[in-house]
Amino acid sequence: MTAGIPETADTYTNPILNADWSDPDVLRVGDDFYLTASSFGRAPGLPLLHSRDLVNWTLAGHALERLEPADAFAAPRHDCGVWAPSLRHHAGRFWIFWGDPDQGVFQVNAPEIRGPWTAPHLVKAGKGLIDACPLWDEETGEAYLVHAWARSRSGVKNRLTGHRMHPDGTGLLDEGKVIVDADRIPGWFTLEGPKLYRHDGWFWILAPAGGVETGWQGAFRSRDFFGPYEEKVVLEQKDTDVNGPHQGGWVRTAAGEDWFLHFQQRGAYGRVVHLQPMTWGADGWPVLGDDGAPVTAHRRPALPPQPPAAPATDDAFPGGRYGRQWSWTANPGDGWAIAHSGDALRLACLRTADAHDLRRLPNVLTQRLPGLPSTVEVELRLDSTEPGARAGLAVLGDAYRWIGLQRGADGAVHLVHRFAETVAEAERDADHPRLAPGGRVRLRIETAPGARCRFSYDLGGGPRPTGQVFAATPWRWVGALLGLFALAPEGAGPAGAAEFTRFRIRPQ
Repeated sequence: MTAGIPETADTYTNPILNADWSDPDVLRVGDDFYLTASSFGRAPGLPLLHSRDLVNWTLAGHALERLEPADAFAAPRHDCGVWAPSLRHHAGRFWIFWGDPDQGVFQVNAPEIRGPWTAPHLVKAGKGLIDACPLWDEETGEAYLVHAWARSRSGVKNRLTGHRMHPDGTGLLDEGKVIVDADRIPGWFTLEGPKLYRHDGWFWILAPAGGVETGWQGAFRSRDFFGPYEEKVVLEQKDTDVNGPHQGGWVRTAAGEDWFLHFQQRGAYGRVVHLQPMTWGADGWPVLGDDGAPVTAHRRPALPPQPPAAPATDDAFPGGRYGRQWSWTANPGDGWAIAHSGDALRLACLRTADAHDLRRLPNVLTQRLPGLPSTVEVELRLDSTEPGARAGLAVLGDAYRWIGLQRGADGAVHLVHRFAETVAEAERDADHPRLAPGGRVRLRIETAPGARCRFSYDLGGGPRPTGQVFAATPWRWVGALLGLFALAPEGAGPAGAAEFTRFRIRPQ
C-alpha cells in the first residue's frame, strides 16, 4: 500500500494489466478509455483495449491485420515491426502513429475504434525512426510530429526530432529539427518513447530515459514546439520495488482528474502496465504517483463503478475460430487454421525445414504469459499419419519448451517433451517419449513466481509431471509467449492436422 491507503473496493492495485502490454498509450473519447501497445512482429498487431474506469480493461480488437511489406514479416522478427505506438482522436477519427525501425513512421486511422482501419501509410521514411507521436494544436490549427531514434539502425539515440506535419497526417512539412538532445543533459541516456501534448500554454513531451529495466519518466516543456525545452524527472523507482517505472501516456477524465499509465519491465512476463495518479504542482510541473514514486495501491479514479474485467485468455474455439487474444508470430498464411463447424481449433501440420526450432516458425499461435502464477491447460488430438508430424503447447522465448504429440516412424503417436536453450540451434528431449494411445492428451503448464514452468500431461490416468522445471525467458523486447502449433517435416502433399480444444488459464 502507499500513503496509508487501506485496500478496499474503492482502491486498485498495480499492475492493472499484469501481462506484456508493452509501451502503452492511452486516450479518452467521451466516457470511454482506449489503450494500444507495441506488437512488434506479431500479427494481427496494434491491440486495442477498452475501459470505463482505467482499471478494468478488455481487448476490443486490433488496428493492423498484417505487417508490410509482407515478405519482410513472413518469418518471426521480434525486434522489428510496431514500436511504441501513439493513439489519438482528431477530426472525428482515431489515429495511431508508430515507428518501424527499419522503414519509418507509419499511421493508420479509423472512424470508430473497431474500424475499419486504413492501410498503413508511410509518413516519414528512414532507418531508426521510432516511437512517433502526433499533436494537432486545437488553438492554432497546426499539426506536429515527434519521434525518437534507434541506434541499432541509425547510429543515433538519446534525442528527439520534431516536425511540422500536414494537418491530414499524410506527410511532413519540413526536414525536422532535434528539439531535445539528452546528450546535453547530465546523466540522461536512452531518451525515447515521447508523447506530445499541449497544456496550460506549453508544449509538453512526456518521455522516458534510462533503459527499460532501470529508467525513469521525464517531462519536458517549452513555449515553442521547436524549443528550447526544460526537463524534469517526474517518476522513478525511489525506495519502491517497481523497477524502471516509465514510458506511457497521460489521460484526463471528463471530471478533470489526471492519470498516467506506464510499464514496468518484469523479465519473462514482459512489460506490465501500472496506473499512477497525476496532479500539477505549484511550479506547473506534473507530479506522478506518490510525489514521484510509483504507487502499489491507490484510490480508484472517480468514475462509475465497473464489474471486474481483464483481456480474455480462455478459448473454446467456437465454430473453429480463435479469439482476438491470439496472434501469430509473423504474418499468417492461408489454411493455417482450418475452417470447420465444431468447437475446436484445427491447425494444419505445415511442412517446414525448421521443425527442429519453434523460434523460426511463423505458424505459432500465441498469447501473453500471465504475470501471476497460473495453470494453463489445453486438450490436443493429433490427426496426422505423417511420420514426424507433431503439435503441442509451448512457452516461447529466447529459450523455449513444449509438450505435445508426435507421430513416430513406427506409426504410433508419442507424448513428447522438448526444449531448446538460448544458444541452441535445435531442440532436444526434456523427458523420455512415451506412447499416447488414441492420439489424445490433456496438456498442462503450471507457472510459479519467476516464470518457472512445470509441465505435465494426462493420457487418461490423471496428470503426471514430466521433465525439469523450466524458467521462461523473454524474446528481445517481447515477454515470453504461450503458443499452440502444428508442423511436419519437409515433404510433398498435405500432412494432416492437429485439433486443440478447451484452452484455459486459471490463477493459482
